[in-house]
Formats: sequence, C-alpha cells, structure tokens
Amino acid sequence: MAFETWLAFFAACWVISLSPGAGAIASMSCGLQYGFCRGYWSVIGLQLALALQIAIVAAGVGALLATSALAFSLIKWFGVTYLLWLALAQWRALPSNLADQSAPQPLGRPLTLMLRGFLVNASNPKAVVFILAVLPQFLQPQAPLMPQYLSMAATMIGVDLIVMAGYTGLAAKVLHALRSPQQQRLLNRSFALMFVAAAGLLATIHHGTS
Repeated sequence: MAFETWLAFFAACWVISLSPGAGAIASMSCGLQYGFCRGYWSVIGLQLALALQIAIVAAGVGALLATSALAFSLIKWFGVTYLLWLALAQWRALPSNLADQSAPQPLGRPLTLMLRGFLVNASNPKAVVFILAVLPQFLQPQAPLMPQYLSMAATMIGVDLIVMAGYTGLAAKVLHALRSPQQQRLLNRSFALMFVAAAGLLATIHHGTS
C-alpha cells in the first residue's frame, strides 16, 4: 500500500471512530461504571470484534453476509436485543457511594467486560457491510492483498483504541465528579436511553442499504 493511500485511510479511520455509535456508548458506559482501567477491557472486546469483522471481509465471507438477507436479519436482531438488555442493566445500575472510600465499588470482571464489548461490535452486521464497502477502496489489487488487510486492520484498531480510550477516560472523569446518588442515577439512565436509541437505529437498518 502506497504511503499516500495509507494516509488517506488513516484519516478516514479517525472520522469513522470519532462518529458516535454503539461502541462509543458502550465505552463511556463502562468508564462511568468501572473507571478507566477496568472499563477499558470493554474496548479490547470491541477491537477483537473489529478484527473478526475485517477477517470476515478479507476471507470473502463478508460478501455472503451482504447478499444474505436472513443472515443479516438474524445478526441485526440479536444486536438490537443485546443493546436493549444493556439499556435495562444500565437503567437499573445502582449508584456508588464515592464519598465513602470503604464502600464496595462495582468491579467488572475483565473477561465479562471484554465479552460485552465484543458482542456490541460483533452483533452489528452493518459494520461488516460497511467494512466491505470501504476497505476495497484503498486496496491495490496488483499487490498482495493479505499484507494490505493486515496494515488496514492494525490502523483501524490502533485508531479505535485511542478514540475509545478518550471516550472511556472522559466518562471515568465524570464518574469522579459525581458525588450524589441522584446525579449518578440520572447519568446511568441517560446512558440507558442512549443504548435504546442505538438499538432503535440498528432496528431501522434494512438489508441492502448503504
């Protein structure tokens, strides 16, 4: 891949990652609930799913998903259901007593948080179709494809790790600024509504749309 091509792809990755979506909401939600260091495990899960989606496209399976209405719908509705479940969990999340350092704080297990992030990204079939539409625009067909896919995967994941770190860290800072249960409950329910909105947007996506 020529440097100029990679540079254009690098810029596109920033635009894609900075665009608010279910992944950003999930990152901020985990940062709010668990703090940066613990919440960042969810971001790792997001990237594992992104790597899987790029691998699916590189293997050519993405084209099958793009043409199969049934596969698209099954993954989409699983994603909608999962986002709504996250919304319910966020709505019911109990506020933490941050003023009392001896009070038990929520402690998410790394593997659980990784799985949470993985499912958020993996259950979005539109992401595979989007990657299928975008990545070939930057490929040089005359050159070996695998090194190019690996380079683009590393670039997308690297940029997304940085962006999601920002989202997670921002939410973690907000967590430390909240002292009253009422403030925390309000923010938790705001994130719950964001998950509902993300689920609604995913539900409106139809097979074959760009």
